[in-house]
Amino acid sequence: MSMGFTTKARRGLIAVPAAIGLALGVAACGGSSDDGKPDASVSSSRSSESKPDAQEERSEELLAELKGPSGLMLKVTGAQRDTGGFVTVSGELKNDGSETVTVPAQLSGNETEIIRNGRSLGGATLVDSKGKKRYYVLRDTDGRPLTTTNFSAVKAGETLPVFMQFPAPPASTTEMTLQLPMFSTATIEISG
Repeated sequence: MSMGFTTKARRGLIAVPAAIGLALGVAACGGSSDDGKPDASVSSSRSSESKPDAQEERSEELLAELKGPSGLMLKVTGAQRDTGGFVTVSGELKNDGSETVTVPAQLSGNETEIIRNGRSLGGATLVDSKGKKRYYVLRDTDGRPLTTTNFSAVKAGETLPVFMQFPAPPASTTEMTLQLPMFSTATIEISG
């Protein structure tokens, strides 16, 4: 009597219970010793898993904090020079206020092509005061800014991850001033 299962389906029906049994068996194998206390090897592996490695700690290092209107704050956690000839500035846009804030349109800048693509951080610039140059956010071939886009409001306490890409300054330039309309300015260090 056939139940209408194909050979492949029958294998799947056997494989699922076998996988569940294997997982339960593995879970039961370690975790506590005979006296009911957790096994030291399991405890130490759990504690080492919860600690971030050195690279994760570095990526969350605060490079600068720019204060904006209505409790908005831009925390810059990275400014990395990339091999493609650009610099990526990354961080978080946070609403430290007690009410939802509409992101100001001025952050997009005033270029028609960028404004046409919605709200963004397209108005940001990097300034090299020693080299006397200003670097604007890069655009793709359709004129879209290479930055976080399409956000209009930030709820109270909410944090949004953001990025901005700029042309890379000369390799000798390691410090630049980040400017964003309506926000304070800050000097950031370019790595890489």
